[in-house]
Amino acid sequence: MKINDKISVVVTGGASGLGEGTARRLADGGARVAIFDMNAEQGKAVANEIGGIFCEVDVTDEGSVDAGLEMARRAHGQERVLINCAGIAIGQKTAARDRTTGEVKAHPLNSFESVISVNLVGTFRMIANCAAGMLELEPVDANGGRGVIVNTASIAGVEGQIGQVAYAASKGGVIGLTLPVARDLARDGIRCCTVMPGLFHTPMVDGLAQEVRDALAAGIPHPSRLGDPAEYAMLVQHIIENDMLNGECIRLDGALRMAPR
Repeated sequence: MKINDKISVVVTGGASGLGEGTARRLADGGARVAIFDMNAEQGKAVANEIGGIFCEVDVTDEGSVDAGLEMARRAHGQERVLINCAGIAIGQKTAARDRTTGEVKAHPLNSFESVISVNLVGTFRMIANCAAGMLELEPVDANGGRGVIVNTASIAGVEGQIGQVAYAASKGGVIGLTLPVARDLARDGIRCCTVMPGLFHTPMVDGLAQEVRDALAAGIPHPSRLGDPAEYAMLVQHIIENDMLNGECIRLDGALRMAPR
């Protein structure tokens, strides 16, 4: 499926980081892009710069997703491409002893559920709703392609580090649903792939001290630096345009293999 001005795209988490980089690249290729995000100020700014639209959407809320899709489809028509980049991360062990008080505490269930709700359930909510709309479309190419879905997991989904149990579980779930979704939708010409980024320069790492970021970058075999969202966006575009990529989870990590900590 070629990116052009006839292709409508929805990017969740498109106000910053990997989602922003992807929204910008696809808009540069001519696509009509709708940014779904909770950050209205930043989302509107990006949408204005790329000639797209912003929809304030919470992927954990069915009504919010429905309203966002209605707004995007009214402006751009039914989306043929969905890019799932919305996500959150926390750092907390399964159980741990407080270093100050010595008290042992279990991982709070509400914070675990919150990460799963955004990263896994929110991703699937978008997949199911967008796929239903794509089924109504006519094929756009000789291969019978109707749509493409690209999810964002993480190498933490297979190599979760200490304190990443919630995040790793959520991303492992995204990895696990990729092939079944691709198989569910194959007869109707809708493809599904997932990108598994390593360490990228996104808002999730902006809060870290420079020496910490430098140490993280040094652990990446080659290139020994944090990834750029533009590099993630390049792979997303290739997935969209290469019809043989389906049901696959692709590492994008500079050969990094995560250590326990």
